[in-house]
Amino acid sequence: MEIVLTGAGGPEKLRVSSGDAPMPGKGRVRVRVEASGVSFAEVQMLRRRYPMQPRFPFVPGYDLVGTVTELGPGVSGLRVGQRVAALTRTGAWRTHVVVPAATVVPVPASLDPGVAAAVVMNGVTAWQMVHQVARVRPGQTVLVHGAAGGVGTLLVQLARRAGARVLGTASASKHDLLRSLGVEPVDYRSGSVPAAVRALAPAGVSAVFDHVGGRNLADSYALLADGGVLISYGSAATLRDEGHWLTPYLGTVRRFAGWQLARLLGRGRGRRVAFYYVKPGPRFTEALTEVFALTEAGELNPPIAKRLPLENAAEALQLLLDGTTTGKIVLEA
Repeated sequence: MEIVLTGAGGPEKLRVSSGDAPMPGKGRVRVRVEASGVSFAEVQMLRRRYPMQPRFPFVPGYDLVGTVTELGPGVSGLRVGQRVAALTRTGAWRTHVVVPAATVVPVPASLDPGVAAAVVMNGVTAWQMVHQVARVRPGQTVLVHGAAGGVGTLLVQLARRAGARVLGTASASKHDLLRSLGVEPVDYRSGSVPAAVRALAPAGVSAVFDHVGGRNLADSYALLADGGVLISYGSAATLRDEGHWLTPYLGTVRRFAGWQLARLLGRGRGRRVAFYYVKPGPRFTEALTEVFALTEAGELNPPIAKRLPLENAAEALQLLLDGTTTGKIVLEA
């Protein structure tokens, strides 16, 4: 079984198909999928707003956790029956997938597959941004936009674990969750977010993690303290855009180039900006291994908003569109 996105529109454009993955070729493995995450990337793909997404029709699914069922020629270091995770970008919403053996990451046997799936893309994204991009240190104050989301809830936990004070934007209904995570909540639907953040951190913040993009980036940059960093890792604002998907990203590149030039000329108060994009490779494997260890030890707890059968993928995307969930939605095959 596989879930096929047939065209642009809403969740009704998803179809359940009997298709499945073939046998693995050289250097590849076949995996029976146990759980796959649902992300905002798939919401953008519905609207044809995600960078370089495949042409319709295609199978979505950014990541997966499952069990190896077949080894292709030349594969070593893995065994049939082993639980692994993989970052696929698309194609994970199937009962079976074929992926390069070099890209899979072993999953601790004690981790529930749904919990493990909730930290594959989201956990690596949060871990790398906190530790490798922002390099968060004790005593700093950071701002996390969308702090109650799948990435946001992990970002705030990792930033707090690194010793930072965390401010987080979310709707008022999600503030109790944020407080339980040690976050000082800011309601993005009521009043001015920049004014509310300045009231809490008059000197500015050391880092802003911005998944919104678009015009929100200017506000995020203005909230930085001297030497602070703005990390753009999403483009939720593009759902409201019209025209070619690339247009808003060109505007962001121009804006970032201006800020980088100001920094080089000594006019940016030492502030810097960075794009972040999760991708497979040795650094992904290293980060996910660390994230799994933290999750297994109970030091990182991904809130799971809902677990749904794979065939209910349309319902999962509608929940994300409604904006009422906190944490991660997981599809289970």
